[in-house]
Amino acid sequence: MKGSKKGRKGHLHTADYLDLIGVRKLVPATSPFDPGYDPVTVESHLEQSHHMMSLLKISMACWMIADEKCTRRKIKAARKYKVPTTTGGGPFEVAVAQGRLEPYLDLCADIGVDRIECGEGFTDPDLNPKKIVKMANSRGLEVQFELGKKHDGAFTADMVQALIDQGKQWLDAGAVQLVVEGRESAKGVGLFDDDGNFNAGFADRFATTFGHDIVLFEAPNKPSQFALLDHFGPEVHLCNVRLEEVLRVEIYRRGLHSDAFAKDNLRPPMPKAGKR
Repeated sequence: MKGSKKGRKGHLHTADYLDLIGVRKLVPATSPFDPGYDPVTVESHLEQSHHMMSLLKISMACWMIADEKCTRRKIKAARKYKVPTTTGGGPFEVAVAQGRLEPYLDLCADIGVDRIECGEGFTDPDLNPKKIVKMANSRGLEVQFELGKKHDGAFTADMVQALIDQGKQWLDAGAVQLVVEGRESAKGVGLFDDDGNFNAGFADRFATTFGHDIVLFEAPNKPSQFALLDHFGPEVHLCNVRLEEVLRVEIYRRGLHSDAFAKDNLRPPMPKAGKR
């Protein structure tokens, strides 16, 4: 068998096999977050899964108190793999509350992130979307806005409409994407009730109004991730996914997970006859 394809390694590839079994080719639609991992962990996950990441969130305020060399190293690694980066909304809210928005924007630009997240999750600032977007853009930063409070419980119908109106205001001001709040629990917040049950009707309102290219749904755990993928199919844009869960989300998105294979909107279509 010397010299034959069977006897040699490295001539068969996973991408070719996925194509043979009908797995869809998808644009990146998962935005994972780094809640304070070490640089080596972040670099390893970027190497493994960068081609499925739409955006990496350097989240919470962890990046501000970690050794700065480590923060810059993570952002440099993301740039190497062509994965854009954003800060989380918490540091933005603190900066506004403390009257230090401009120094915060200067720092974000110097650190090298591509985008900042703005929001009103745990403060009640009087924000001027056009002014803030203009300030960010002048420093080379994009803006995304997070819709919803962190401590006000699950959405009501009136809240959803108010958030849709707020989202339109930020998009008109120049924000590039919107994020629907889900925190780290997906329970008693946003689209999820106190038991973690998913409100598909409310999710539809956001998706119908803004489209999946614009609206990202926070899905911090397995039930929330699977619920959103079951409902919307592979096109839904998920964020706040932990780095170690990206591959699980993506096999589910592609219908390769045992639970997803039974879903008509996720299961890979049958390969064309004669394809080998």
